[in-house]
Amino acid sequence: MTNILIVDDDSHILKLVDLHLSEAGYHVLQAQDGVEALDLLRKKKCDLAVVDVMMPYMDGYTLTKEIREMYDIPIILLTAKNQIEDKEQGYISGTDDYLVKPFEPKELLFRIKALLRRYDNQLDDFKICLGRTVINKKSYEVHIGDLTILLPLKEFELLYFFISNPMQVFTREQLIEHIWGLDYEGDERTVNVHVKRLRERFYKLTDDFQIKTVRGVGYLLEAKR
Repeated sequence: MTNILIVDDDSHILKLVDLHLSEAGYHVLQAQDGVEALDLLRKKKCDLAVVDVMMPYMDGYTLTKEIREMYDIPIILLTAKNQIEDKEQGYISGTDDYLVKPFEPKELLFRIKALLRRYDNQLDDFKICLGRTVINKKSYEVHIGDLTILLPLKEFELLYFFISNPMQVFTREQLIEHIWGLDYEGDERTVNVHVKRLRERFYKLTDDFQIKTVRGVGYLLEAKR
């Protein structure tokens, strides 16, 4: 279920938004100030935040900045003001959208759905699927069915590069350049070690792909068709 965080010091707004979002199938988390909101975010995964501007302890602009620094979720600011300067401050803080009070709950729902679709599409750009294997460059996770695998950074980057370019042969020099950079001071044995580790990790988990040695040249990733 999609979790929506609502942050507003007005209990009537919280109840109204909670009612409409719950009826639309969302799970709503409520906070009455920025401190409480950040505490909730640390404890629960939220997919979107709706944040009021005028709140005690921490205003909505500050909270938006805090959320943007720590979490990659869409944010809608709620405000009683409709001045261009206020909107500008909101977008500078990092909000994705802006809604002026009083507002129609249906309009908030439309905006939430639109933002969630946009963020889902962006996340898809970071994913590569190969059979049951999904490699996600946004979270740096590899998923095989229900199994989630976290790899050391260079192993992940090497696997992502291979899966992005299946059935292409790369020399060890090319792999060093793409993964470690031109200023890397190590030698080609680094590639051999990382390929060996990837093979050991995945050969029992999936047959979606295999990293093959091309004798005298380098490596390629053979994808199951």
